[in-house]
Amino acid sequence: MIRYLSGTVIRAEENKIVVLTGGVGYEVLLPEIVRQALMQTDCLNKPVELFISYHQTVQQPKPVLIGFSTELELEFFEALIKVKDIGPAMACRALTLPIPLIARAIEDRDAARIRQLKGIGSRKADMIISELQGRLGKFALMRSDGMPPPPPAPASGDLVKQVTEVLVRQLGHQRTEALKMVQAALERRPDSATPEELFEEVYRGTRPHAH
Repeated sequence: MIRYLSGTVIRAEENKIVVLTGGVGYEVLLPEIVRQALMQTDCLNKPVELFISYHQTVQQPKPVLIGFSTELELEFFEALIKVKDIGPAMACRALTLPIPLIARAIEDRDAARIRQLKGIGSRKADMIISELQGRLGKFALMRSDGMPPPPPAPASGDLVKQVTEVLVRQLGHQRTEALKMVQAALERRPDSATPEELFEEVYRGTRPHAH
């Protein structure tokens, strides 16, 4: 299975590119948010690095590669396609808003914002919220202003350190700011046992109506 591609863009079309690596040209579909970032400069004949979501099924024997700029974008996409009736092609078309905005809308149960995504109607918006709400605090905290590619998350270690490192390295926060956010979240919810629970509480504390 292909999870990462690094090579040269030899063709660029409306929603896909061809990446030449090791003498092989790979066709990669790009969600709108990734395409916009890539096409800000002329990417033709330029190097590119993409994290890949790879799909091949009995019903669809031709492999489909969907590319992302960061592992965090890929992780969000793969959470989205676990929702019933949201396949890879639909999810790829739907990513027309920045991921932090989509994640915040899901966490805040903002169905109207979710319906702004291409191809997502009321029923699918409700389903996305129902299945993902409470699990996307980390993505809602993403900073979209030039976020650097994330390093691998630590496999183990202190919960506070782990969550703080993700806030700093993956989500673009200052270390002192991140530590304050994590400590405040732990004071509100001292029984947080997993990074997901702690991220959810950190996010809850950043919402305008949080007390």
